[in-house]
Amino acid sequence: MTAHQSDTDTTSPVDESAPPLTAEAVLEALDPEQREVARSFDGPVCVLAGAGTGKTRAITHRIAYGVMTGRLNPRHVLAVTFTAKAAAEMRSRLRDLGVPAVQARTFHAAALRQLRHFWPRVVGGPVPEIMANKYPGVAEACQRLHMSVDRAALRDIVSEVEWSRVSMLTPESYPEAAATTRRPGVAGFDSRSISRILTQYEEVKKEKGVIDFEDVLLHMVGFLTERPDVAREVHGQYKHFVVDEYQDVSALQHSLLRLWLGTSGDLCVVGDAAQTIYTFAGARASYLLDFPKEFRGAQVIRLERNYRSTPQIVRLANTVLDGARGRTRDHRLTLASQRADGPPPVIESYPDDVAEAEGVAERIADLVSQGRSAAEAAVLFRTNSQSEAVEQALTARGIGYLVRGGDKYFERQEIRRAMVALRAAARVQPEDPARAVRDVVGGLGWSAQAPETTGAVRERWDSLNALVSLTDTIIARPGATLAEVVRELEERAEAQSAPTVDGVTLASVHAAKGLEWPIVFLIGASDGLLPISMAQTAAEVEEERRLFYVALTRAKDLLTISWAAARSAGSRGSRKPSRFLDGLLEPAERTPAKGPQARRTGRRGATTFSRCRACGKNLDTPGEQRLGRHVACPPSHDESVLDELRLWRRQRSAQLGVPAYSVLTDAALAAIAERAPSDLDALVHVPGVGPLKGRRFGEELLQILASHR
Repeated sequence: MTAHQSDTDTTSPVDESAPPLTAEAVLEALDPEQREVARSFDGPVCVLAGAGTGKTRAITHRIAYGVMTGRLNPRHVLAVTFTAKAAAEMRSRLRDLGVPAVQARTFHAAALRQLRHFWPRVVGGPVPEIMANKYPGVAEACQRLHMSVDRAALRDIVSEVEWSRVSMLTPESYPEAAATTRRPGVAGFDSRSISRILTQYEEVKKEKGVIDFEDVLLHMVGFLTERPDVAREVHGQYKHFVVDEYQDVSALQHSLLRLWLGTSGDLCVVGDAAQTIYTFAGARASYLLDFPKEFRGAQVIRLERNYRSTPQIVRLANTVLDGARGRTRDHRLTLASQRADGPPPVIESYPDDVAEAEGVAERIADLVSQGRSAAEAAVLFRTNSQSEAVEQALTARGIGYLVRGGDKYFERQEIRRAMVALRAAARVQPEDPARAVRDVVGGLGWSAQAPETTGAVRERWDSLNALVSLTDTIIARPGATLAEVVRELEERAEAQSAPTVDGVTLASVHAAKGLEWPIVFLIGASDGLLPISMAQTAAEVEEERRLFYVALTRAKDLLTISWAAARSAGSRGSRKPSRFLDGLLEPAERTPAKGPQARRTGRRGATTFSRCRACGKNLDTPGEQRLGRHVACPPSHDESVLDELRLWRRQRSAQLGVPAYSVLTDAALAAIAERAPSDLDALVHVPGVGPLKGRRFGEELLQILASHR
């Protein structure tokens, strides 16, 4: 990996035959500012790192350099971040750098490990069970208070409970704090009603003998404050601290960190105030911006070389921050792209939301027809409700997608059930692991053909299909058994390493933070959506500006920003473009409003059918139109053709080291078998194939078909 790679790049496997890295080699892989970070060990260090500047690279190389030069003892280092995936990536990078003994954990994982160690000594007995989520407990608290709440209101109340706890508020202090911070009313309840819910929620937990995730941190704060023996042991274990995403630290996390530190000043923090988008959840950028005041003599290093995006995208993002106010503007970082020029970002306008979704889907279909992978693209939005129209438009064109931002992959109900069933199946050691996997997920609602619907049904299918494709990749290894499949899935679950889906990512901007894509479409860039209509104060609007900035800096090569004048087709267009667009691009670079130009069925270049080739009746759904027959009608091909195509795909995916579906989807294989094209021109017009895959796999596929003709 070079210094020109960004934070989300994956590290390559360790070459065990290669000689171990030297300290100087670790430094040579960094740019001058990153090298300064790696060499900084005399006192507190604050790294202000802009988007795409390689902050994770800088701090992991700092740890490795410190260990190699004897400045850090790896067993006394604690690196803290905010997600299990980020912690797993950090551990992987540290292993690759030759320092596997360093602990990299989330705040909660580190605190829970300590709590389990000290609880028997301080309280006695094992640590109480930790609630998987707060919804049942908060719902019971509301019920005891005779408060009627629906699911949406319950979600808002749970969020407020979490904010109050990470802000270290008691039920008694909540009303005053809510008034001081101008917290809006929650789900129609005033602050005193929320205070009563907080009190009752604590009673529910106490009666059930459980704790929640905030309690883990709160108990450790209590142990470290009230028990000198506990504090001495922790200070003896951890002497060097690194904290990533420091702009997202809450009051509770900050208090725990200070207690971990004790009198030590060996702390390195990394963050970017312009990416503070979680203040509603208790994040406080002031801890990052006031770091030099809190830790006297702290060294401040700025990382502004952007390795992710083209100069045109970086220039646009910088311009957005030019309009910022307050501390974000005062402490802003000015990014400088290190990449070659690319195409200018585009602003597009549409008459309504449906036209916008159709226009974006057609643009993606064009890119796919040109050989780009759908997985290279992301469609970002402010609210999850904006996703549905895009899902429908992509489905109509036969383009797969992944909705990001819901439950973590391995915590989804269908995946948890599949894991339980796979463990049971592995005990009998089936001779055909691939068939066993399909039998298991088939019983949970998976089928070889993707459903034509959108929403929850399609999301469940995509989840299970990704699991099938991942297991196919594992099974393709020589001698792989179902037990080995289960073991690798469990390791991935622990590291939150979810399988990838060969489709467009659909995500809210909040869920997209920390990620990147070559192609990004930001939709709904109108006042009322970005900034959201609920943002009334200057501070709230500034957070929306930061959210807009985060969205722009997810793009590497191509960036399109769009907005729609009306919500529904035929409605009067009352929306205005977002105030954040003012002055971004010259008028000549704007694309005028237009209606949907694209066909609503079939991917560009693919032929579709209007009548069933089996029964002759009309075909109504896009999937049947692509297949050429009703699903219930008998296929015209021999099943042995499809079996051989699947075997070929499994072998090809193993050779390429990619999931089977990224070679060709099940739907594409079925269409090839059904249509039996006799030449390359006919093959590339089969939905799901296209020119790129036709050129790559065409000769092999045509040989298989010819052998059965």
